[in-house]
Amino acid sequence: MTDWLNRDKEVFLQVYNRYPLMLVRGSGSRVWDDQGREYLDFLCGIGVTSLGHCHPDVVEAITRQAATLIHTSNLFHNGPALELGELLINLGALDRVFFSNSGAEATEGAIKLARKYHWRQGRPERNVIVSMTGSFHGRTLGALAATAKPEIQEGFGPLPGGFKHVQWNDVEALDAALDDQVAALILEPVQGEGGIHVADPQFMHAARALTAERGILLIVDEIQCGIGRTGSMFAHTEYGIRPDIMLLAKALGSGLPIGAICATEEAAQGFAFGDHGTTFGSNPVACAAATATLRAIVRDDLARHAGEMGRLLMDLLQARLGGNPAVTEIRGKGLMVGIQLTCDAQKVLAGCRDRGLLANVTSGSVLRLLPPLIVTEEEIRQSVEIIGQAIEDAVAAQ
Repeated sequence: MTDWLNRDKEVFLQVYNRYPLMLVRGSGSRVWDDQGREYLDFLCGIGVTSLGHCHPDVVEAITRQAATLIHTSNLFHNGPALELGELLINLGALDRVFFSNSGAEATEGAIKLARKYHWRQGRPERNVIVSMTGSFHGRTLGALAATAKPEIQEGFGPLPGGFKHVQWNDVEALDAALDDQVAALILEPVQGEGGIHVADPQFMHAARALTAERGILLIVDEIQCGIGRTGSMFAHTEYGIRPDIMLLAKALGSGLPIGAICATEEAAQGFAFGDHGTTFGSNPVACAAATATLRAIVRDDLARHAGEMGRLLMDLLQARLGGNPAVTEIRGKGLMVGIQLTCDAQKVLAGCRDRGLLANVTSGSVLRLLPPLIVTEEEIRQSVEIIGQAIEDAVAAQ
C-alpha cells in the first residue's frame, strides 16, 4: 500500500483526502480492493453506479459503441445522442435536452440559459440566481457561487456576482427573495452534499407557484437525487410540479461522464446558435451507456424497487439505532439516507469500512448512504448491522 500512496502524492494535485483503499474490481453491489478484500458499496461513486458495478447491459453498450464510433464533436449528428435525448423526453425530462460532460457543467449551462432567456425577453436586469442554504451545485466558479457553503468558497474570491442564498424550506424567506431582479431559482428536491435534507412539499409547491407567478425560471438540480434514486425516475415528479429546467448527471451514465440540461420549450428559447457549447458533450460512448442505464431502470422497475428498499433501510435503521444518543436523526427519501451523528463520524465511517461497508461523511457529521438501485434486502440488513456496530464502537472509544 505504501508504494501507491507515495506515488499518488507525487503525481496528483493533493485536493482529495482519499480513503486508504485501492479499488480494482466491481460487480453488482460490491467492489474489491488490491488485497482481495470485498466491500458492500453504499457510496456508488457518490450516487453514480446506480445499476451496480459493470452492469452487463452497460458494458455491452459501451463495448459495442467504442468499437464503432468514439467521438464526433457537436459539429455532426450522432445516433446515440439522439436516441438518448428522445428517451429522456419520453420519460418526462421536459421538452429539450443539452448534453454536457458533468453536473457542474450542467449547472453552469443552466445559469447561462436562465440569464440569456430574460435578456432575450428584454429584461437584462433579471440576472440574479437564488439558491438555498445547505445546497451544493458544483465546484466551478459559477456553480460554486450558487452553492451556499462558505467553507468550500474560501480563497476562491471574488466569486461571480448575481447570486443570493435563501433559508432552506422557508417559504416566507423565499417569497421575500424572489424580486424583479431574479432570473431563476435553483434547488435540489433532496440536498445530497448538504446532509440528505428532503424538501417539504409545501416549500416545493410554493417555489413553483411563486416562480411561475413572477416570471422566474425554476431549476431543479437532480444531479444526485434523479434517475430513480428517490423512488421515481425524477424526484420533482413526486411533488406534482414541473420545473422549467432540470439538471441531471451522476447516475445517468453509470460511471461514464455525462450531464444534461433539460428544459421546457419556453425556457429553451433562451439559447440560440452559438450561445453555448461543449467539446465532449453528446459523446457517443457516454450516450450509449446512458441509454442502456435508463432502459434497464425502466425494464426492471428499479425506481419502484429503490423506493421499497429505501423504506426498508429507514425502518431497519430506526429499529437498530433508535434510542442511541449518538444518533439524533435518520432522514432520507428512497435510497438517499443520512444518519446525523453526535459521535466522531469519521470513526464511524472507518468502522464501517473495516467491516466491509463503503459509505461517506458529508456536512461533517452525517453518514451518507447511497446504495445502488439493485440493492437486495439481504444487503440492506447486512449494512444496518455493520453501521450499528460501527457507531457503538465509535461511542465506546470516546
